[in-house]
Formats: sequence, C-alpha cells, structure tokens
Amino acid sequence: MATKVVMEALSPTMEEGRLVEWKKREGESVTAGDVLAEVETDKAVMELVARADGVLLRQVIAAGTTVPVASLVGIIGEPGEDIEALLDSAGAKPPTTPPKPTTTAAVPAPAPLRQAEPLSAPRIIAPAGPATAAQPGQRIKASPLARRIATDRGLDLAAVRGSGPEGRIVKRDLDSLPAATPGARAAYPSAGFTDVPVTLIRKAIATRLAQSIGPIPTFYLTTEVEMDRAWEAREALKALGPEGKVSFNDIIIKATALALRQHPACNAWWQGDHIRLWHEVHVGVAVAVDDGLITPVIRHADHKSLREISTESQALADRARARKLTPEEYTGATFSVSNLGMFDIDQFTAVINPPEGGILAVGSIVEKPVVVAGQVTVGRRMRITMSCDHRVIDGATGAQFLQTLTLLLENPLAMVW
Repeated sequence: MATKVVMEALSPTMEEGRLVEWKKREGESVTAGDVLAEVETDKAVMELVARADGVLLRQVIAAGTTVPVASLVGIIGEPGEDIEALLDSAGAKPPTTPPKPTTTAAVPAPAPLRQAEPLSAPRIIAPAGPATAAQPGQRIKASPLARRIATDRGLDLAAVRGSGPEGRIVKRDLDSLPAATPGARAAYPSAGFTDVPVTLIRKAIATRLAQSIGPIPTFYLTTEVEMDRAWEAREALKALGPEGKVSFNDIIIKATALALRQHPACNAWWQGDHIRLWHEVHVGVAVAVDDGLITPVIRHADHKSLREISTESQALADRARARKLTPEEYTGATFSVSNLGMFDIDQFTAVINPPEGGILAVGSIVEKPVVVAGQVTVGRRMRITMSCDHRVIDGATGAQFLQTLTLLLENPLAMVW
C-alpha cells in the first residue's frame, strides 16, 4: 500500500519548509531511514527521511518549493501501484517549478549631454577553475550581505561562482577575492529592482521580532566595564600556544554564565501564568549567517572551562553558518549574548528572544582616556547593555546581575577562584 511522504516538522518552531534538493529519483528504491530530500527549515537545512520501504513513485513538489508542515511532498509504494486516488485526496498537482523572483525591466539611462570617455567598472575574475555564476543577461543570485560587500569593495558579482543553495553567491565566496582598485568608480545605468523571496530563516526572524518588541515590556541597563585585566589574561593565554586560544566572547560567555548562577532571577523564562527559574545555565550565542541570525546554545556554560567554551562555540558557529545545526543545538537557551564588538560597534541594544527574560548586548573594547586614582591615563573599556523583560526582571535585579558580571570581567581570576 502506498505511503505518503509529508513535510515533517523538523524543528520545534517550523511551520513550513522549502525542499532544497531531492536525494532520491522517481522510480528509485528506498528503505525506511534513507534520506529522501534536504529541507530548509526556519533554522537549518535538515534531512527528510523515508518512513517506509518501497519505490519513490512520485515527487509531488519540485526542488525549491516551500510548503506548510504536513503537506504531501512525495509518495512511496510498490512499482506500478496506482496512486491517482491518493493524489486526488491530497489535492496534489504535478510538480511545478517554484516562482522566480520578480525583476523589473531595466530603465535605459538618459543620454549623456556630451561625448565622454565611458568609465568601466573594475572586473574581479574568479579564481582559475570555477566557472562564473552568471552568463551575460542572466540574473545573478546573491545574498543581501554579499551584494553589500561587493558594492563596498567594487567587486563584479557576474564573475563570481556562488557556493550557496542553487548557486547563490554568499559572503564566503567573496572573502578570498581582492578588492577593486581604490577610488575606481563605475557609471551604472538604472537597472530597476529585484524582488527576492523571503527565506524561511528571515521569515522566522521577522515573526520572532514581532512577538518580542511589541508585547514584551523591555527596559535597558548599560554599564562600562574596565577590560585591562581581561586583555592581559587573554594575552597570557595566547602565549601558551594553540591550546590557549580563547576569544573575548568566550570570556564574556563564561562570566555571564557564572553571574547567572549567582542571580537566578535573571536566568528565567516568562511563561504567561508563571516564571520559570532555571537551575541550569544554557547561554545562547548570537551568530550572523548569510540570511540572518541564529543562536546556538552552550549548555551548562557555568560548569565549562574557557577552553571548552572556546572549542564548543567555534564548532557551533561553523555548523550554524553551514546551516547544519540540529534543533537541540539552537533551542533551550536560558539567557543570550549578542556581541558586535568585532564590527567596531561601541554600544547597541539587542532584542530579547522569548521566552528568555533577558539578553546581553556587547560592544567593542576601545582605548580611551580614563581617570584612575585622580590621574588621567589610557584604559581599555567595553560597554554592555542588558535588555530586560520587566515581567521577569526588575531594575534592581538586572543592575545587581550587571554588577556581578562587571566584577568577574574586571577580575578574571575570580572566574577560576
């Protein structure tokens, strides 16, 4: 008897999925547990597996199509089995190619007032071997971040081969390319615009932000931390070699976890009719990916060494950027940290990830004049801002947490005492 293959809920928050690629062809034998297709969820690219033995009789939807959870995507059965009644009952139609982004017709540039030597855009050629991503007249697929980087660096995306889904150009494809000659500018004709479909991760971010900023009564607490001793401690660890390599973010995660252990009222979730105070500390770490943001979780961070946190956070970040995280790796945080210091951001406010009660926004470490014992000297300072859900955390509660966190960061030895 034929068995339906449906779009499964592959993550706790998944409401729809995009079938990225079929791994089995129609007419190919499958065994329960075989990977049928790759599916993009709101968080990662995951595998859709067969739940029965037989032959893949029909690919109901084409690769690139997005459908709601529980929708029919394929049928497994015996060779030659009649599946028309099953298709009719599900309202399924033959596979169709998903709609393409809408692009306006190019608007011709106005004629020049006088004859002039035309300017030519610097053209960056892809490394030898790969073919270019787009032929003349063909639409270039690239993430918004990749387009912004290309504009800033004067790169020609038409000469770059993309490694993302369906040949999409992403940030890593541009990292190894040299920038165009400084000061070189190109004269561009008006080219209309392109409507790019919203990816599932971007749609999930939009939904979560709407749930957070509107309903959550948020207030913010900002303080400045003296980071001279933390800087010296990191330099001392770096001198030990590769095994001593830790980032400031690792130090901040460790200090945050220890502060949360001392202030359980901040290590909490809003649950509507009650507040859940967690006895375990699981720190979510915001990671930028090509199409948005994801927050992998370092579990039991208060019990882990700096080396363990460093190794785990790097591995999770790599998996996040490759869209390979499992639901267990990005759910269940009790508090989150978002660090934009590496982008030279001095201070910002982060959006709370519900049901968490708070999130810490970390700015860059800067050298500035400071007064120490009545004398002006140069010190390293870092500004941190805590966003608090007032239903969970009161002002004094959040302030006391920040006092403990500041003490730990300003005295790193306290984290191992």
